Amino acid sequence: MTRASWLTAFVIVVAISITDSASAQVKTLIMPGEVIEGHAEFEAECETCHAAFERSRQRALCLDCHEEISSDIESEQGFHGRDRQASRRACFGCHTDHEGRDADIVPLDRSAFNHDVTDFPLIGKHAESQCDSCHEPDIKFRETPQDCYSCHIDDNVHEESMGTACGDCHTPTAWLDVQFDHDTTSFPLIGFHEQAECLGCHEDQTFQDTPTTCYSCHASDDAHDGKSGQECENCHSPTGWEDTSFNHARDTRFELDGSHAELSCGDCHSDDPFTDQLDMACASCHVEDDNHGGHLGTTCDTCHVSSGWEFVQFDHNTDTTHEIHGAHEELECVDCHIEPVFDVALQSGCNSCHAEDDPHAGTQGDECADCHNESSWPDDVFFDHGLTRFPLLGAHTDTECTACHESHVFRDASSACADCHRDDNPHNGRFTQDCASCHNPVDWLQWRFDHNRQTSFMLDGAHTDVACESCHRQSLAVQTTFGQRCGDCHRADDIHDGEFGFDCGRCHTADSFTDVRSIQ
Repeated sequence: MTRASWLTAFVIVVAISITDSASAQVKTLIMPGEVIEGHAEFEAECETCHAAFERSRQRALCLDCHEEISSDIESEQGFHGRDRQASRRACFGCHTDHEGRDADIVPLDRSAFNHDVTDFPLIGKHAESQCDSCHEPDIKFRETPQDCYSCHIDDNVHEESMGTACGDCHTPTAWLDVQFDHDTTSFPLIGFHEQAECLGCHEDQTFQDTPTTCYSCHASDDAHDGKSGQECENCHSPTGWEDTSFNHARDTRFELDGSHAELSCGDCHSDDPFTDQLDMACASCHVEDDNHGGHLGTTCDTCHVSSGWEFVQFDHNTDTTHEIHGAHEELECVDCHIEPVFDVALQSGCNSCHAEDDPHAGTQGDECADCHNESSWPDDVFFDHGLTRFPLLGAHTDTECTACHESHVFRDASSACADCHRDDNPHNGRFTQDCASCHNPVDWLQWRFDHNRQTSFMLDGAHTDVACESCHRQSLAVQTTFGQRCGDCHRADDIHDGEFGFDCGRCHTADSFTDVRSIQ
């Protein structure tokens, strides 16, 4: 112990042993200097802040008086509670008293002070603020309000309607950087509402009691002028006015399909949207499109479909007594049903439509289908000529109908060969008109004349190999009567020069002139 220490201790002991009045005088004599104004009332009572010979107790004495600091250290809050050194060091390490009434015993370097060790870290715009903008001269740092409202009351555009907890919505970055979660309210923002500005709905910035019905904001957008009520959400969705949830098939008795599905609501609901009960008959909307002139009633869907007027579901084969096939299937309805359309029951006979097309001029009756088919009039005629009096054989099978039936009046056609083959007859009518008695239908030259049976001159012997023109030398067009005596043909061959007459057969045979009969 140094000499000065011994002296100090001695003085203290003496001071304790003398009277209070004298003790105060002694304390004043040994006090290093005046205390600050805040401690002036304790200046004569050194034991309030100092414990004799127990310097370590001084910290506890300070905290006994400064209870708020003690509470901060215990709860680890505030500067003294968060700063590790401040919570452990002796108070006089930073706060040195006895330097005069006006001394500042809080030596704070504001430029180096770390506000993060306090209960109010400086973030966002606060990091750019000057200390004096928040800390007023006559107010302790710890007593500076930490709520937004205390500093920003003049910035509050909500006029206290949202309370004082600004941090519930705003951030220190900027007032307009709002982090409010609208989903926590009774009106979650979905669809186009997500893109809406706050002031778009909260014009006066008083968010409480803001109406949540569609109509309260969108009355001016109501194309129905209120006639469909104010429950817009029954049909529309927040994703867009055009994106409707209304199901026409479910919510009405009229399903929209085909071309109807492409229509806008106003195409049918024009005057008073949705308030009037529309007539669901096709003709109520399509009366001007009815090319039947109302003759078939108003139930257009009996034949037509909603995909388009041109798509007809009418089945002529099952829905009428007249089936259509072939070329008839390619016809338009109006090709047969001219006017008024379908109003008159048409005759089913071919000639009722094809009278002008009938080359037979009605001579063959009305049953055109007996010969013709529905694919084409001239093609694939299936008339069986074998059922007539003149079956077609040989070359006749390849003959066109008009080659024989020039007038198309088939019943008038003759069955005699000569009537058709008059120009082909080399006999010029010398023989019967029954050409078939000699000729056959395969070919004119394939004739079948039997000279032995059909004439009185039998061909035998060498005569059987003789060509017709060898005897019948005159033109077949000239009527000629042939003699039947040998000399009539063989006069030039008679070596007897007629001495024995012209009945050569008495001596000679038909096999050869040199073959002479024996005479008995």
